[in-house]
Amino acid sequence: MSEKILVVEDEKPIAEIIKYNLEKDGYQVEVAFDGEEAVTKAYLYQPDLILLDIMLPKLDGVSVCRQLRKELTIPIIMLTAKDNEVDLVNGLDAGADDYMTKPFSIRELMARIKAFLRRSKRFGKNEVSSINGTSAVSLLEFNGLVIDLDLVEARRDEKKLDLTLREFELLKFLAQNPGRVFSRDELLQRVWGFEFFGDGRTVDVTIRRLREKVEVDPSSPQYIETRRGVGYLFNPNAS
Repeated sequence: MSEKILVVEDEKPIAEIIKYNLEKDGYQVEVAFDGEEAVTKAYLYQPDLILLDIMLPKLDGVSVCRQLRKELTIPIIMLTAKDNEVDLVNGLDAGADDYMTKPFSIRELMARIKAFLRRSKRFGKNEVSSINGTSAVSLLEFNGLVIDLDLVEARRDEKKLDLTLREFELLKFLAQNPGRVFSRDELLQRVWGFEFFGDGRTVDVTIRRLREKVEVDPSSPQYIETRRGVGYLFNPNAS
């Protein structure tokens, strides 16, 4: 069965162009033209990925994203006509996994969609990763924090953390390389992947969201530390 994509865009010509190209590639596509319709269709349609414009009537895209993130962990790519830091940070802070600034290349959009769906499908299989044919460690434990690679979830003090796929990927990567400092560019390359065209702000916002969910006191993080001017590291000896 082909993947389902919900396109949320109030400009009908743009929505039609995106829908046409997605269907040509074999995706099932549903379109919503305002924020309220987007929320309704997201729950009814159960898409595998959402393309979400920021500027929408009735309910703006940031509010839609924030509302959907309460229950959905699927990839959300924000579409914005404004290339400014406030819009980008607000979208990412609401839980978006990626963003694209209009006007954008359809080829680039399709490449990002394929990359996200490929990654989501891989995690959805709950496969145990292996090294040289041998099952690798699938449970990472750090003083109250448990990262379950099989279930694709993290728990702190036995309580499941509500992480998006991107947040889980970032936490997993840092925890699998404890004590090593990674720059923002390295994290973009290793976690977001070569197909990502964003910048360091994306890493900073995702780290902040992750800390709010993982740390007991996000203002004084114990697990995910900052090395000012260098990057971030995971502290395996967090107290």
